[in-house]
Amino acid sequence: MAEQTDLLILGGGTGGYVAAIRAAQKGLDVTIVEKSKLGGTCLHKGCIPTKALLRSAEVFDTIKDAQEFGIENVTDFSVDFKKVQERKQGIINQLHQGVEGLMKKNKIRVLEGEGAILGPSIFSPVSGAVAVTFNDKSKEEEIIVPKNVIIATGSSPKTLPNLPLDEEFILSSDGMLEIETLPKSIAIVGGGVIGVEWASLLNSLGVEVTIIEFLDRLLINESPAISNELKKSLEKRGIKVLLSSKVSKADIKGKEVVVDIEGQDSLTVDKVMVAIGRKPNVNGIGLQNTSVKFDDKGIQVNEFYQTTEDHIYAVGDCINTLQLAHVAMKEGEIAVSHLLEEDVDTINYTNVPRCVYTNPEIASVGYSKDDVPEGVKAKVGTFSFAGNGKALVYGGEGGFVEVIRDEETDDLLGVSIIGPHATDLISEASTSIYLDATPIELGEAIHPHPTLSEAIQEAALDTYKKAIHK
Repeated sequence: MAEQTDLLILGGGTGGYVAAIRAAQKGLDVTIVEKSKLGGTCLHKGCIPTKALLRSAEVFDTIKDAQEFGIENVTDFSVDFKKVQERKQGIINQLHQGVEGLMKKNKIRVLEGEGAILGPSIFSPVSGAVAVTFNDKSKEEEIIVPKNVIIATGSSPKTLPNLPLDEEFILSSDGMLEIETLPKSIAIVGGGVIGVEWASLLNSLGVEVTIIEFLDRLLINESPAISNELKKSLEKRGIKVLLSSKVSKADIKGKEVVVDIEGQDSLTVDKVMVAIGRKPNVNGIGLQNTSVKFDDKGIQVNEFYQTTEDHIYAVGDCINTLQLAHVAMKEGEIAVSHLLEEDVDTINYTNVPRCVYTNPEIASVGYSKDDVPEGVKAKVGTFSFAGNGKALVYGGEGGFVEVIRDEETDDLLGVSIIGPHATDLISEASTSIYLDATPIELGEAIHPHPTLSEAIQEAALDTYKKAIHK
């Protein structure tokens, strides 16, 4: 006899488990099928572990700079990478236990195994029944017939045909998280978010780093001003940045990797990391048994995350939207609200905050001055952290804030930040855009002194040429 449930969610990552909690809060009977661990990529192989490593790198940088703060005789310190990794894993384990606790609290059934969506069958006249094959091979396959399905199967690291991953010498971000010792040198193929974050943390920990980027600048989705500032900062730290460069192949020779770059000298390193993005996990989950449309970019959905079969939804990295944990969470919530026939606002992806956890940090929301829609008369305000007291006290005076204002409507169009704690500061700008605040309201609101947030205030006022400290 097939099991019945109100909602079955394929995948227990951030999109999946948040959708499950919201549905359970609304009184639905919810089942999650997860083949690995609850929390998904973000918790186990992405956001959380990399930020834990970046924090260790930040602490090490602070110790190295101790004399600048008047702290003398700080000697004989080094990186114990085993302990760094242990701390990272401890954080993951604590958060994982927390997610498991949330499932129990909300009475969500979690099945450890793989799910495949079935077409119309004896179990259901429409597609959507799910066959679950358990990780525990002693358990028999189970058929579950849900009223609705949310697919939240996430994504996996991409690579190139000429860079086959072996996770020993040529590694993805997954493999990098498992290394036991730091290499002396590494080439990172890809200058996007994943690539520059790893470059930053490895450089801080003493690794010789080269970034090889096919395009003409780092972080192509940020403004050129931000990209250029980051490149200058990374190069000042000793990271080699090769732009407009294409890797033709990488050969493993003994314990080293020889990287051939078109039109340039080859590069010999201990490791190569491939950081060219992630691909949606859409194969092997039974979509071919349904009329759901999907391709290499992901599952096709409408603005409420319905597929072409209206009782089957998809959210997160397996659809063609921003591959960000907070986006997946919100998509999951919207999908649940929609299947419950509640009124719900859709996501304006331009106004989703985006963060890069390099040193210096980068964050942005809305438009930059280089991608403002045609016909919009934009006014740009800027303020340097060199003029901000808290930044100088903190020791992070590099970088700036950029605020974009629509000169005709006075709308706040966007904010970009590169500098200390940018990823925390961006929430003020994101909230301001969400509440439809104008730059003058952002600028005239009293900001405590001394704080880094004053740089946003000054940049907002600068769009009217009213900045006080500029």
